[in-house]
Amino acid sequence: MNFFNDCQINWLAIASSNDLLELLQLASIQRAIVGAALMGILGGMLGSFVTLRQLSFFSHAVGHAALVGVALGVLLQVNPTWMLLPFTLVFGVIVLYFIDKTDLASDSVLSIVLSGALAIGLILTSQIKGYRGNLMAVLFGDILAIDTTDLILTLLVLVGGSIFLLSTLRQQILLTLNPDVAQVQGVPVQLYRYAFVVLLSLAVAVAIKAVGVLLVNAFLVIPASTAKLMSHHFSRFLVLSVIVGSISSIAGIMVSGLFNLASGPSIVLVQFLLFLAVFIWFKLSLKAA
Repeated sequence: MNFFNDCQINWLAIASSNDLLELLQLASIQRAIVGAALMGILGGMLGSFVTLRQLSFFSHAVGHAALVGVALGVLLQVNPTWMLLPFTLVFGVIVLYFIDKTDLASDSVLSIVLSGALAIGLILTSQIKGYRGNLMAVLFGDILAIDTTDLILTLLVLVGGSIFLLSTLRQQILLTLNPDVAQVQGVPVQLYRYAFVVLLSLAVAVAIKAVGVLLVNAFLVIPASTAKLMSHHFSRFLVLSVIVGSISSIAGIMVSGLFNLASGPSIVLVQFLLFLAVFIWFKLSLKAA
């Protein structure tokens, strides 16, 4: 029996006894919590710009098209993560290039490319014989499977993204609010757009292992949308998005362990319930006012 199966058995036994202290003593759970925190911060930070720049469909397309990278990794017997990273990166850049070089609406280009990538992914998936555990884990998320390499990759993307976005925050805000004015003021709009797409694609790739291909877009969009309900001041909105993303991710891991639920759906469910709570709270507050 391998290490992953041992972790699964320990996970089930502890979840059935609802012993949170024992749960936190497992090395796999500790890695999952650290990974959830890092990914929550990364998702909250990037999600702020994704929602304001209306790129949610873009991240959705990149996440779903990652099925091709996953299937290739399984077929070639390579760690799917190492296939996801270059594939999502190339896919994101190509899609943005198509959007810039055609007269079609961006949603049309995204739909076309996404459909083609999904078709290729499904064909490749049908060629996989025997055990498909790696494929299923990436499709639906399995944060227990996160190892030290995944944590290092996530940390590198987080640090690189933070340095890039925070060091150019004024330009990023201007680019988000009014790209034409940013262009006039000398902001390298195209360079920043492609750099952000690269960063977003890498973030999607590292988050897929935790929340899965099917839910990775929600992981980016829901925390930022929740934060947007709480504040319209950009700096405060950015901070709140990071806080909501990290806390909800950790809470999702706890829910997953205590109730023996899948990790990816648990994280997104907690984020969704938090969004509903904030929405109802602010609606009631406005009525009371």
